[in-house]
Amino acid sequence: MEKIPDQKELEKELSDYLSNKYGSRIRVLSQQLVAKPEIEEGESASKAGKTGRIRFDLKPEELEAYLNEYVIKQEAAKSILATKVCTHFNRIRYFLDRGREPEPGVGSIKNNIILIGPTGVGKTYLVKLIAKKIGVPFVKGDATKFSETGYVGGDVEDLVRDLVQAAGDDLEMAQYGIIYLDEVDKIASSGHFWGGPDVSRTGVQRALLKPMEETEVDLKVAHDPVSQIQAIEQYRRTGKKEKRTLNTRHILFIVSGAFNGLEKVVKERLSKQGIGFQAAMESKEQERDFLKQVTAEDLIKYGFESEFVGRLPVIAVLDELTAGDLYEILRNPNNPIITSKKRDFKAYGIDIKFEDEALKLLAQRAALEKTGARGLVSVIERTLIQFEKRLPSTDITELVVTPEMVARPDEELETMLAQPDAPDYRERFQRASLREEELLKESIWRREQELLRLYRLPLTANRVDLIAAQYRRCDCDLKTAFEEVGRSYSQVVAFAGRFFDEHQIHLEFDAGAIDEILGQALESGAAAANVCQEMSQDLEYALKLVRDRTSQDHFLLTKEAIGDLDGYLNRVIRDYYQKTLFREGEGIIR
Repeated sequence: MEKIPDQKELEKELSDYLSNKYGSRIRVLSQQLVAKPEIEEGESASKAGKTGRIRFDLKPEELEAYLNEYVIKQEAAKSILATKVCTHFNRIRYFLDRGREPEPGVGSIKNNIILIGPTGVGKTYLVKLIAKKIGVPFVKGDATKFSETGYVGGDVEDLVRDLVQAAGDDLEMAQYGIIYLDEVDKIASSGHFWGGPDVSRTGVQRALLKPMEETEVDLKVAHDPVSQIQAIEQYRRTGKKEKRTLNTRHILFIVSGAFNGLEKVVKERLSKQGIGFQAAMESKEQERDFLKQVTAEDLIKYGFESEFVGRLPVIAVLDELTAGDLYEILRNPNNPIITSKKRDFKAYGIDIKFEDEALKLLAQRAALEKTGARGLVSVIERTLIQFEKRLPSTDITELVVTPEMVARPDEELETMLAQPDAPDYRERFQRASLREEELLKESIWRREQELLRLYRLPLTANRVDLIAAQYRRCDCDLKTAFEEVGRSYSQVVAFAGRFFDEHQIHLEFDAGAIDEILGQALESGAAAANVCQEMSQDLEYALKLVRDRTSQDHFLLTKEAIGDLDGYLNRVIRDYYQKTLFREGEGIIR
């Protein structure tokens, strides 16, 4: 009797079968598998011991490279975040691999992080990207809504309960989540400005101390009717009272804020360290860089309790965005601002493109608003709001945003409505489309190493075209396009292996043949495994005939063969019979 497979092996076999039959979106999920990061086909997903609870093996440089594709500038902050987040989760995995938790007081210090930077520089965006990448539940809270007691405002432990809800009520998953607390500078005591302590603010800081380190949070509370109903239902079924708690030992806390005025505290400290006139000779550029030299001492003087600051050992400072930075954000294919606006117009059947000079002008205007990337949204909306209102009532299906349109939107709209078929608009639309395509392909090429790591998929010009086409066809982000192409590639490779196991015939697809199968699958929306399976029966019959007669068991399929499979099989059989007749004729002559 064959060995009965364990649960993980059985899940993998079922997932592979369902993916091949119905496409990559179907997979088997187990309640015992908790935190599901981006584990792709081709990677080892099973670990020894308890590691199945958190499958995480990203390296800091890999996570930083991922963030670089989405976030412009902020190099120091991205480096710190990538390093400390990866260390946090890899350390958890280290202990789970060994089937034990660290001893209390030994190795239990968490690398909670504090992000400092003005509004609109990407603090929240960075944390959301990280949580999405590693596949753990994420919850965002606003520090200003909490109070010390919870009677007025919210209870800080509500953040942990929200995390359980974000994890689908899965406690195993929730214990490895990320809690992000914004506007934390608003709970600093106002003593350094007004001359006296602020009890309500320091009370919230103290209430956060235990959750940020380690505590058991009761998930059943009087002010939460859902938890009360769940407790009643549990008692009705079992006749027992169940105490549901969650330990915050592995929950990573990241807090952020603008910290207006903190640079003055830093400057005062640094000035005291200067001697004579040297202390007063800082340049304006140095003044802007004061925040980069912030220490725990400065945060305490700003109005935070020393115990609170002690639980946030990692400090990352984000820079204010310049007009050049905002321009780079707009030209990045992964930016959500342009993507969102494209979808707004696509809803009316209008394809919108942006000229490069128009993006520069939009960035310059947004920089004047002093609200970071949020200013881009405001400027773009003001420029295009009338176009979004009036063009859906016309037959116009293509719109190119030009510098003239940014400078004089109302005049340009009237000109366009008067001459909707002007050749100049069409030419400029085509040029903007080509430029957008170039930027998209450059972004894909930059992520070649990621594709090799996840799918063992070497990039070629044809495959870059396939990924770009999938990106446009599905109106998705590049990550989703990578997943679709990568999984399809893995299915083609797996098909060749299964064909040999079933028929003892070696099938080899050259690069062109693989690209042809990928193209057919992506264009039709079918799984690549299904495209291969449709060829399987014809291949089996013809190639077995040749193998049985000639002992040839290795066949190379080219792009032309995939494009005209009947013609290829006819040539294989014809070549076989021609060689057979030639050998028989030779025998008669002899």
